[in-house]
Formats: sequence, structure tokens, C-alpha cells
Amino acid sequence: MEILLIITKVILVCMFAFSAAIKFLRKPMMVQHWNEYRYPMWFMFVIATLEFTGVLGLLAAFWFQRMLIFAAVLFTILMIGAIHAHLFRAKHSPLMAINAVIMLLLSITLIII
Repeated sequence: MEILLIITKVILVCMFAFSAAIKFLRKPMMVQHWNEYRYPMWFMFVIATLEFTGVLGLLAAFWFQRMLIFAAVLFTILMIGAIHAHLFRAKHSPLMAINAVIMLLLSITLIII
């Protein structure tokens, strides 16, 4: 069970670190998606900051186990918002939300474990 927990944490750290980075760097693909979501650009910085905060929380959870639940809940909330943005705000195909669904399920796994 411990190995599953570590693998899940590492996957989430990598995925959210990448996601935060492309938002902070305002990569054209992310800006295009953000425009499709119809959110203001400053909100992309807020979401990137929250994602990075969650990454730091998950990294801290390797030493301070209590941080795990906070980071996992934050990621769960962010992924529910991401799924909503893809499916309802941007009206993307459900395939576009698969990454968010997977990260949501991994985040919920951390809460349950």
C-alpha cells in the first residue's frame, strides 16, 4: 500500500508541477484553452499558484503526513473545477477532460488511503 501511495504522490506532483508551469509561462496552448473557458487571464495565475501550492504540500507530505489530506483535497477541488471548465464552459469533448478525471481519481485515492 505504501508503494501505491508514493507512486500516486509522484504522479500528481509531476502532473500538477507541469500544469502550473505552463500556466505561469502562459504557453499559447494554455492561453487558448483559457480563452475557451472564458475565465479572465488573472485567474490562470491564481489557479497556477494553487496548483503549485498543492505540489509543495504533496512534497511536504513525504515528511509531514498531515499535509497529504490538504493537498489532496485542494487537487480534488481544482480537478472538479477543471472538469466543469472543459465540459460546461468550453463545451469540449469529454475526451478533453480525461486528464482532469484521472488526476481527480488519483487525488481521491490519496484522500481514501
